[in-house]
Amino acid sequence: MHVFVAGASGAIGRQLVPQLVAAGHRVTGMTRTPAKAELLRGLGAEPVVCDAFDAVALERAVAAAAPDAVVHELTAIPAAIDPRRFTEQFEENDRLRVEGTRNLVAAALAAGVRRVIAESISFAYAPGVGGLRVEDDPLGLAAPEPWGRTIRAVHALEQAALSTPGLDGAVLRYGTLYGPGTFYARDGSTAVAVRRRRLPLVGDGAGVTSFLHVEDAARATVLALERAATGTFNVVDDEPATAAEWLPAYAAALGAKPPRRLPPFAVRLLAGATGLGMLAGGEGASNAKARSELRFEPRFASWREGFRAGLGNSY
Repeated sequence: MHVFVAGASGAIGRQLVPQLVAAGHRVTGMTRTPAKAELLRGLGAEPVVCDAFDAVALERAVAAAAPDAVVHELTAIPAAIDPRRFTEQFEENDRLRVEGTRNLVAAALAAGVRRVIAESISFAYAPGVGGLRVEDDPLGLAAPEPWGRTIRAVHALEQAALSTPGLDGAVLRYGTLYGPGTFYARDGSTAVAVRRRRLPLVGDGAGVTSFLHVEDAARATVLALERAATGTFNVVDDEPATAAEWLPAYAAALGAKPPRRLPPFAVRLLAGATGLGMLAGGEGASNAKARSELRFEPRFASWREGFRAGLGNSY
């Protein structure tokens, strides 16, 4: 299969390209940064430099590649998140999800491509009444700003992939990513904040996160392509974890001091309502559908294993 990967030089793309090549697929990897073209060539892809916001250039790039499938891994994530600047920091990423997705889908259709796999997130669900979120649960479209804008952009991306006539689309709702190139890498912004004890446990630390190693995100994407999957899938590991569980373990894996504990009102004063939601919220997601239909078996079934393997220390 010839696969066109848009966003091939990102954290997932750098894992995905070698996995596709190892599985016998031909890969065209798109990046908007000319300096990353050689990196993609070294990973085994034929690089193409293109900006997803340039609809004409993107259509030409996909047409020239003539792929069998298109994978959407386009992101514009800041190196570190400042909750008080969330609107500004995620403006381009939200625009990519809407406009960039629209351009990529149009380019795929113009090139006669029917198979599109699109990256989404598993933490955009509306609050539930307990338990893990599943694919049929609604997204939190009514969430307050600025998170509401991001969720509406996620919804637009998913609808473009799943509801465009002529496409056989799949959406992979990845969990909170860790591993090389992510916030949680040893040199990532989360690791820096934890070492400085600037990432506190909020209240009783009951908020739940579903993690996913970037290597497993890529593995699930290959499976979705090879199984011609359609529909929506939560792609997360097997062990949703409260902050009270994972944050001290993450600090220990880094060799850092345990996190401080702050009451919610203090976090709101320091980081605003958005920061409080990011640090205290979350309900986690179920990977049962991905395990059943994609035969997805994460190499790192638990963040516990992944933190040990990726960060080097025992705890």
